[in-house]
Amino acid sequence: QVQLVESGGGLVEAGGSLRLSCAASGRTFSSLAMGWFRQAPGKEREFVAVTTWSGLSTYYADYADSVKGRFTISRDNAKNTVALQMNSLKPEDTAVYYCAAGPSMGRYPPPRYDSWGQGTQVTVSS
Repeated sequence: QVQLVESGGGLVEAGGSLRLSCAASGRTFSSLAMGWFRQAPGKEREFVAVTTWSGLSTYYADYADSVKGRFTISRDNAKNTVALQMNSLKPEDTAVYYCAAGPSMGRYPPPRYDSWGQGTQVTVSS
């Protein structure tokens, strides 16, 4: 099991930027795929982005009003951290953002996520 702690959330105006960070402990971080999810009020939790164990492959949500092109996921295996850089934020990005860890599948996204952080609130004002 790995413990995950998110930080970096807050209140920002539309068009602004935030950088979320997730610190991991308890297992070999570099053996895990790391992802970000979010949950807006009254909605189900949804996938945002994932990076494979090496950081060489990344995948982003592909839905209406997608984050692709605005958000960037990255990891630092030496520091056991994964980050989500969020630019050009929109009010609809308002949500609790969660960091999650899953088994490594090489260069492919994990089939599941076994560990979750407690989340960090991101609020984007219009």
